[in-house]
Amino acid sequence: MFLELLAFSPFLLLPLLFFILRLFGNSKTNGNSKLPKSYPIIGSFLALYKNYANRLLWFTELLQDSPTSTITMHHSLGRHFVVTANPTVVQHILKTKFHIYQKGESFRTTLHDLFGDGLFNADGDNWKFQRQLSSHEFNTKSLRKFVEEVVDTELYNRLIPILSTSSSQRTVLDFQDILQRFAFDNICRIGFGYDPEYLLPSLPQAKFAVAFDDAVQISEERFNSMRPVWKIKRALGIGSESRLHRAVSDVREFAKTIVREKKRELDEKKTLESHDLLSRFLNSGHSEENFVTDIVITFILAGKDTTSAALTWFFWLISNHPNVESRILKEINEKTESEAGYDEAKDMVYTQAALCESMRLYPPVPRDVKEAVDDDVLPDGTKVKKGMTVVYHIYAMGRMEQIWGKDWAEFRPERWLEHDMATENWRFVAKDSFSYPVFQAGPRICLGKEMAFLQMKRVVGEVLKRFKVVPEKRENGKEPDMLTYLTVKMKGGFPVTVVERD
Repeated sequence: MFLELLAFSPFLLLPLLFFILRLFGNSKTNGNSKLPKSYPIIGSFLALYKNYANRLLWFTELLQDSPTSTITMHHSLGRHFVVTANPTVVQHILKTKFHIYQKGESFRTTLHDLFGDGLFNADGDNWKFQRQLSSHEFNTKSLRKFVEEVVDTELYNRLIPILSTSSSQRTVLDFQDILQRFAFDNICRIGFGYDPEYLLPSLPQAKFAVAFDDAVQISEERFNSMRPVWKIKRALGIGSESRLHRAVSDVREFAKTIVREKKRELDEKKTLESHDLLSRFLNSGHSEENFVTDIVITFILAGKDTTSAALTWFFWLISNHPNVESRILKEINEKTESEAGYDEAKDMVYTQAALCESMRLYPPVPRDVKEAVDDDVLPDGTKVKKGMTVVYHIYAMGRMEQIWGKDWAEFRPERWLEHDMATENWRFVAKDSFSYPVFQAGPRICLGKEMAFLQMKRVVGEVLKRFKVVPEKRENGKEPDMLTYLTVKMKGGFPVTVVERD
């Protein structure tokens, strides 16, 4: 206990520091009246700490109040960072000056215990190699196989029966948990040729899944702590760092089991009969266990948490917009009459527009972090020094009037559609990826974008065709609180009742 108090001693002094340093605060705001004061040594850490639980909305307000949609803040110990919701700046850091803005040593160190050198945490040649090899998994043939052999099997054999049972028994389901289980089974089957059977009627508790969520949460919290503090705690093996060590051990053991089983399978076959992502890496000559384990963990994050988060907020939004649900149902019924599976999902234009609109307001990954490896000046005039962190705030960008107009707060899928006079049909019109970087942009744009949309549209189509998803009423009709870590989840889950349609 004494050692943990020692590690936290800076926090115990914060109230005293606050009163002592008030007189010395820097009130310069660069035209932004809402920016917090910066104090000697601790910078704006007091304000950052105070607003931690509500940080997405807080930064959104700061960026909306900034004339350039960009702010610079002093974290602590001389560390400054930039946050932007400006599409021109986003294009600059993700494309024009891509070579300058990398994951960086600070980011990699913070997440290395969990993700190691996997694609999510990689730069340079390591990143290029992993991305090139992974890209083979996202061609048209693989996508069709993903829908027809993986997603549809999981839908018809597991998800739909569970929802039918819940409907007939009138039970309350945590739909967020159900969707996470569904996505977890899918990514393991398509990525590793392994079925974890997480979405079974018994809804089994998986040690790995609990450990993975804990590890992601604690790793993310490191970003909002003073770096010396979490490093001291890790060295001493105390507090949250002790919990992280146990969680990461469980996660890596699970991933290594998958890798070892796949190696044994490939050794027995002697040929590359299995075309999943893991087999490609193991047969590329890069089969060192820790490296491949990093890749497995990275793809579990990408496949499990992002699509399930997007679908959770989507079902909540359409439950509050019956007109949108009606239009989606109309499209589902029209497509079901003429197409099936992969082709049906691919051509669901209005549903894709509704999904994009949902992710505009609730992006699965709310912000992304880069580190400058050289001095630079952003297009809006903001100066960036070597080693500084630059954050593009995806959540805030979905709420900027400059990008979406005065009706930015409205859930309106029609903003993604254009009427084709020649065919009398609606045509989907994508926003440029620098104004809507939900799937990143530039050279690091998400490889799994098309796969994610196909999976989500199949879920939406098959679930809504059969059921009405009715959220449980929240206190005072409040909007669900957000749990913000590497992805945005609903705090307390998403309790729903499922009503079978006539």
